[in-house]
Amino acid sequence: MTTLSEPSATAQKHSEQLSLLIQERIALAGGWLDFSSFMQLALYAPGLGYYSAGRQKFSQMQKDGGDFVTAPEMTSLFGRTIAQQMAQIFQAMRGDLLELGAGTGKLAADLLLALADQDCLPQQYLILEVSDHLRQVQLETLQANLPPALLQRVQWLNALPAAFEGVILANEVLDAVPVHLVHVTKQDLLERGVAWQDGFVWQDKAIAETHLLSLAEQQNLPSGYLTEFSPAATALVSSLALSLHRGAIILIDYGFSAREYYHSQRNQGTLMCHYQHHAHPDPLVNIGLQDITAHVDFSSVAYAGINHGLSLAGFCSQAQFLMNAGMLKLMAQVSPDDVSRYAPLAAAAQKLLSPAEMGDIFKVIALTKNLDIALIGFIQGDKSHTL
Repeated sequence: MTTLSEPSATAQKHSEQLSLLIQERIALAGGWLDFSSFMQLALYAPGLGYYSAGRQKFSQMQKDGGDFVTAPEMTSLFGRTIAQQMAQIFQAMRGDLLELGAGTGKLAADLLLALADQDCLPQQYLILEVSDHLRQVQLETLQANLPPALLQRVQWLNALPAAFEGVILANEVLDAVPVHLVHVTKQDLLERGVAWQDGFVWQDKAIAETHLLSLAEQQNLPSGYLTEFSPAATALVSSLALSLHRGAIILIDYGFSAREYYHSQRNQGTLMCHYQHHAHPDPLVNIGLQDITAHVDFSSVAYAGINHGLSLAGFCSQAQFLMNAGMLKLMAQVSPDDVSRYAPLAAAAQKLLSPAEMGDIFKVIALTKNLDIALIGFIQGDKSHTL
């Protein structure tokens, strides 16, 4: 078992402030808080949550600090490859590009530069970001990497547009959407929440919310099973579907189809925390100092889109999508003899494409509306039938 390092005195004080807020919410709720509400506060409480406070989260590699590495931070090859898919769409229609939760802004910068090279720029690059701190980080990243003509295309939004045309992109967003925990016993289906007993502790209660109970009953899970359900994630996809008038929604994240997600062998769920490059399963420690995630049920994502007027345009592994979109061709533009440039590309490609790294566990799903083209990212290896 990994022993987590002790937070600094400043970080510990910050964590204690957020813990007090959550204790107050537990008391107001009658002594028990569903895990989705706990996760929402731990990640997004204004000024205190993991994503809303001004602490470094992203890094290019483990030695750089932060808690985890994302594909855009690792290499510009990721954004340049995704830009190939974006270019195909923007050749077929005029529109904007809307990124949800843009992290440090690195992916936005890479996409804009690559699309400018292909003369396929969106009319605007819109960013919907809930964290004021990350908005500032994104602005600084874009100012450092983009010429003024590209920077002026970028705008930040506080809410989804009422009628959007173009591409909506979310990379590693759905995994940070709060989830409910359901525990199956021989007698009943229970919701696992959080109480306070001289520290945060787990506590199960009968499921009170009818929609959550219905979701759990549909899976017919065996006794002893513990797993996550995310009505908030499907509600987000539904909202995106209602916003999209014409174009595509492309979601990239780690997860499974429902058949794999609720497999009998995955009986303790997928909940995971990330703290200083250590992954561990306990969200009740280091409150506000660690990321809390759950894998994505892509079947529920697909059905939420389809039920709100979208078409499923493709679903495959990240490795398959990136290869379909031309990552290897982009790499071939650099000679292997140019070791200083080629070696970092090869190392990054290995992480992005290898089944043992990000290639298989990360998936890409595309949902479209009024867009009658076959997306290049899914020309081979489309696994939509598995959803």
